[in-house]
Amino acid sequence: MADLSEFEDIRPYSDEEAVDALHRISRHPSLPMISKYLFPNESVDSMAKLLRSMRSIDEFQATVMVNVIHAVLARTSEGYTVSGMHNLKSVGGKVLAVSNHRDIVLDPALILYAMHAEGLPFAELCVGSNLLQNKLIEDLMKSNRMIKVIRGISARQMYLNSQTLSKYIRQSITTGTSSIWIAQKEGRTKNGLDKTEQGLLKMFDMSGDKSFEENFKELNIVPLSISYEYEPCDYRKARELLLTREGPYVKKRTEDLHSILTGIGQRKGHIHLCVGEPISAEEISLAAAQNGNDRYQCLRGILDERIRGGYKLWKTNYIGYDLMHGSSEFLGVKYLPQDLEDFKAYTEHKLSKIERRLDRDALRDIFWHIYGNPVENSKMQ
Repeated sequence: MADLSEFEDIRPYSDEEAVDALHRISRHPSLPMISKYLFPNESVDSMAKLLRSMRSIDEFQATVMVNVIHAVLARTSEGYTVSGMHNLKSVGGKVLAVSNHRDIVLDPALILYAMHAEGLPFAELCVGSNLLQNKLIEDLMKSNRMIKVIRGISARQMYLNSQTLSKYIRQSITTGTSSIWIAQKEGRTKNGLDKTEQGLLKMFDMSGDKSFEENFKELNIVPLSISYEYEPCDYRKARELLLTREGPYVKKRTEDLHSILTGIGQRKGHIHLCVGEPISAEEISLAAAQNGNDRYQCLRGILDERIRGGYKLWKTNYIGYDLMHGSSEFLGVKYLPQDLEDFKAYTEHKLSKIERRLDRDALRDIFWHIYGNPVENSKMQ
C-alpha cells in the first residue's frame, strides 16, 4: 500500500474514518428533514439506519449516494443523458478528468453517478477547503473521496500545497490507485464562459520528474463537459457578477452552503454530460515543441476547445443569446415564440429573488449573458 502520510492534510477519509463519519451524520438533527425531502415515501429514520449499516466508502457511495443523486434528478430534472463514456475506458488505466464547473456539488456527483452506471470505479474529487464550513459538510465530502484543495492561504503556502496536490494526483493515477476529477478553474464559471486556468496545468506538471511531454502523457487527461438547461444558481451568479463591478466581492460565511442547497433543489431541466476524447500523445508532443509558457497555452487551448465543443446547447442558451444581442437569429430554428415568453417570465421570477436596490436592467443583461455566452463560444470554435 502506498504511503499517504505526506498527504494527511488533503486526502479523503479511509474506510474506517468514513464509517465513523457516517455514524456522526446519522445523528445530525438535520438528517430527518433531508431524508424526508429526498425519500418522502420512506420513514424519516430510514436514512439514519442505512448510514449506520455502512462498512466502506464503496458501499456508501453505491448504496446511498447513487440513490440520493437518482432522487435529486427525479425531483429537479427532466432527464440526465451521457455521451462518450467509452473515452474513459479507452485510456486503459486511471485518468485525470478535467471538466467545466457550473455547480459546486452536482458537477462531480453527476460525473461519479455516470461512472458507476458504466461499471467504472468511483473517482476521487478535488474540492476547495472553503466548502468545509462545518463538520457535517466535511464528513459528507471526505466520505465521498474528496481531496482537499486548500484555499485562503499565503502565496508561499499555496505553492507548497500545489506541490503536494500535484504529487497526490500523479501518484494516484500512475500507481493505478484512483482516477481524479478536478474542475478546469478555481470556483464555478459564473458568466457562461468556460476557460481553463493555465496555473492548473502548471500545477499538474510540478510533480513530474521527467520531460514536459512524459509528465503529461502519464496523467491520461480526459476533458468533460456538463451542460444544464437551467443554470444552477443562475440568479445568485448574476447578483455576484453585478456586485463584483462595484468592488471586490466578499462572500458571507454561509454563502457557499446556500449555493450548494440552491443548486441541489433548483429546477434544472435537461442535463447532459459529454466525455471528450483524451488528450492524445500527439497533442502533448505538439505542446512540448513550444517554448516556455507557450507549452501550457497550447495544452490549455486543446482542453478549452474540447470542453466547449462538448457543451450541449439548449433552447435556453439560444434564447439567452438572442436576448443579449437584441436579435431573433435562432427564433423559429432553435426555439418557438412561446419558449421566448416562458424564458422572459423565468428571468423575472428569478430576478425577483434579488434585493430591489440592484439595477434590474443590468441584472437582466448579466442573466441573459450567462445563458447566451455558451452560444457565443460555439460560434468562435
